[in-house]
Amino acid sequence: MSPFLAYEDKGDPGVSSRVPLVPLVLVHGHPFDRTMWAPQLAAFSGRRRVIAPDLRGYGASPVTPGTVPLARHAQDIEELLDFLSVDSFVLAGLSMGGQIAMECYDRFGDRVRGLVLADTFPDPETPEGRLARRAMADRLLAEGLAGYADEVLDKMVAPYADPEVKAHVHRMMTATSPEGAAASLRGRAERPDYRPVLAKVTVPALVVVGADDTYTPVADAEAMHAAIPGSVLHVVERAAHMPNLERTAEFNGALEEFLTEVDSRS
Repeated sequence: MSPFLAYEDKGDPGVSSRVPLVPLVLVHGHPFDRTMWAPQLAAFSGRRRVIAPDLRGYGASPVTPGTVPLARHAQDIEELLDFLSVDSFVLAGLSMGGQIAMECYDRFGDRVRGLVLADTFPDPETPEGRLARRAMADRLLAEGLAGYADEVLDKMVAPYADPEVKAHVHRMMTATSPEGAAASLRGRAERPDYRPVLAKVTVPALVVVGADDTYTPVADAEAMHAAIPGSVLHVVERAAHMPNLERTAEFNGALEEFLTEVDSRS
């Protein structure tokens, strides 16, 4: 039986290494797709297995109209990893992907060997936020994503970002299905409080944030760092909401150091 999600699965499973390297699973944000992780797939798949799915409703994965809760995304990832026979892994997510990673840890944290939370936050949605997300879902269904992409590009990535990075981010947003994006927005509006999940994290954790991120400011990352016992905080200067693309070398360096630590423990 084929998996529901489209995905990339690259790299050496690690069986040839003296110390097998823990697989890395990358969860993209909204309204993007797995290509947002292209620099990380290229950098890390030479030595370890790296898996990057398109979430339900995004990229090449099927669209489910209506409402798609974060729990459904987490279940999809669990089922994909079962299909791929990946029993344990490092789980990394950015923005909405970070919230999905928290949901995954809550559901099947016994399989997670390390947790990377980038430019995200654990709080439940406010009443005003729920209304705003539902209104945005309606707007995307009515208008598509082109206008939205133009409006938010300089918040997704900093205005001074490389033009090729800007073009990639804009391309991902405009290629996203309005139905898929709207369904996830409605689901995200109903998300639970993940702060209790952070308090029970027992694996190594890396919190990353762009210094100029206005969606999830440094203060949010500092609060997560304080809530997760033994976590590491890395602030990426001259980056906004997508430091993995804006400042790839620095992001990858922090991730490489973290993965080395996880591998040594495993």
